[in-house]
Amino acid sequence: MEGRAMRILVTVASRHGATAEIGSAVADVLRADGHSVDEAAPDEVVDVTPYDAVVLGSAVYTAHWLPAARDFGSRFAPDLRRRVVWVFSSGLATQPAASANSPHELLALMQDVGALGHRAFAGRLLRSELAFAERALIAGARAKEGDHRDFDAVRAWAGQLAEHLRTLAPAATA
Repeated sequence: MEGRAMRILVTVASRHGATAEIGSAVADVLRADGHSVDEAAPDEVVDVTPYDAVVLGSAVYTAHWLPAARDFGSRFAPDLRRRVVWVFSSGLATQPAASANSPHELLALMQDVGALGHRAFAGRLLRSELAFAERALIAGARAKEGDHRDFDAVRAWAGQLAEHLRTLAPAATA
């Protein structure tokens, strides 16, 4: 890497683990690019000041981010605005670009935290993991069961983040 390594937090609200796995894939790419990356659930984070950049992700249910991710954005908005921030969503498995994966509160959250961008990814839907009420909602949405996550797309997006961080990091002086 040409510039200095940055300290990055990847924090993801995930109900059944699939969205957290997307966050881990992002973290792996950033680590491979030479950065120091911590992964923590949003409700476990007590301070963002040690980080140069933050990747905040959430599963999407009924067109909303999970409360832990929304609360994280609210709690740390002033500090996040002084950092490089990206956000991502993972929602109904067969509708990665649909409005179902564009949570109602996302635009306001992105403005509050000063996010540079948002990416929606298809998710994983295993009815066996769902509570009865979740199964009823999914039946109404006619979502297809299975793992529809595209980890090549996730890694490509994370590579774009790493490239952007390289443009921000001052070149090391000899």
